[in-house]
Amino acid sequence: MFIQKAYKFRIYPTPEQATLINKTIGCSRFVYNRFLAWWREAFQKTGKGLTYGACSTELTGLKRELSWLSEVDSTALQSALKHLADAYKQFFTKRNNAPCFKSKKNPAQSYTTQIQGKSQSPEVSIVERCIKLPKLGWVKFAQSREVTGRIIHATLRRHPSGKYFVSVLAETEAEALPKTRSEVGIDLGLKELAVLSNEEGFGNPQFFRTLENKLAEAQRKLSRRKKGGSNWNKQRIKVARIHEDIRNARKDYLDKVSTHIVKNHDIIAVEDLSFAACYKTGSYPKRLVKPPGPCFARCWNISVHGMAEYWLQLVAPLPPPNYVLAADTGTGRSRI
Repeated sequence: MFIQKAYKFRIYPTPEQATLINKTIGCSRFVYNRFLAWWREAFQKTGKGLTYGACSTELTGLKRELSWLSEVDSTALQSALKHLADAYKQFFTKRNNAPCFKSKKNPAQSYTTQIQGKSQSPEVSIVERCIKLPKLGWVKFAQSREVTGRIIHATLRRHPSGKYFVSVLAETEAEALPKTRSEVGIDLGLKELAVLSNEEGFGNPQFFRTLENKLAEAQRKLSRRKKGGSNWNKQRIKVARIHEDIRNARKDYLDKVSTHIVKNHDIIAVEDLSFAACYKTGSYPKRLVKPPGPCFARCWNISVHGMAEYWLQLVAPLPPPNYVLAADTGTGRSRI
């Protein structure tokens, strides 16, 4: 069985490469917004939107009109049109809201580039802790693990902290874990992250509280800086890096917990808990203002689908011990 697996690494571009990445991000955002405006205008006039093919043809003429669009990776601009077409497809099938314009003030900025030809092989595009990316050439990166399979595309991101990352999507063969013949139900909570039906529990570490004083001090310094100045920007990066440390620590813990559960149990049931409804029932201390449940669900999907045969089915909350279990039949998701 083949699956699509993402590998995320931090990259260390040179000043020239960083400038080109920023240009490509800006051009991709410009193309997305320009064609979104044309799409809305066409829909208001004719009742029908555009298509990816029509937008791709118009992009060729737009690049002749605006020469600076030719300075960046052409596949990144095509990917922006594909994302727009996919967004409208999701909207018309009532699976998402209508697409909106992108802003350069968004915290994270990114663009997607297609990997083609021989570069799809990791042996060709990854050599001695350097990765080969279209238009950028060889870029240094922190290779924390080996990339296996056929590389499809790469997404480059610029975080508010000023760091650059690349997410490489590869098509690889999944290896099934040995069966444990174990089944378990999971009860999510606010004070405790999760309690299993076999009485195994996982605490809820307060990563925010450990850096709260440091963050407050950095934010006070930021408030005293003149917005837009060089000192303000330096302090803004310091604040962003503290937030990034909190987010990384929380995600690392949730990844470890979800992977541990998936590796040790074949059949898993998770309570579909509404945290918003829980808050309406009473007052909670500051440490519970941001519950880990939604983040845990996202990590859950990554861990489950990465194990090939281990699936997850969310079920409505039921009083214990009446657990509704989700079983993997080898062909999809089903309930017992």
